[in-house]
Amino acid sequence: MKAEITYYKTPIGTAKIVGDKNGIQSVSVIDDAIETSTDIPTCLKDCVNQLEEYFLGARKEFDLKLNPQGTDFQQSVWKELLNISFGKSRTYLEQTKQLGDPKAIRAVASANGKNPVWIIIPCHRVIGSDGSLTGYAGGVWRKKWLLEHESGSKQQSLF
Repeated sequence: MKAEITYYKTPIGTAKIVGDKNGIQSVSVIDDAIETSTDIPTCLKDCVNQLEEYFLGARKEFDLKLNPQGTDFQQSVWKELLNISFGKSRTYLEQTKQLGDPKAIRAVASANGKNPVWIIIPCHRVIGSDGSLTGYAGGVWRKKWLLEHESGSKQQSLF
């Protein structure tokens, strides 16, 4: 089955959303000034709507069918990320303990870095043990923006 793609403007860049009837395969944010989609494929409309609500501050959790592609280990790491509530954060060590292997910090961090469904699978909520904003595939400035957005500590404009 051919995946559908749509582009949606967000406060942190243009979101590229990929999915099909089996679920959302990826959400990433790019800096390129790509024209946003006006004809959104049916299988992606809920995702666009829920992201819009999230950025407006009206949504704290997502209710979407997800279908990210990855190894069994990556899938288990991404599934655990879904347990981190809006406005909360967790350290990499806490995440590894939740997964049952506190020594797997590097493997877990690597799996987080390969998370294809940004924002919805909230890898941005994982921070360093010292509270530092370590690593985020979209750039640390986006991670900071998302955490501030979720904590309500900053006023933001959508455009």
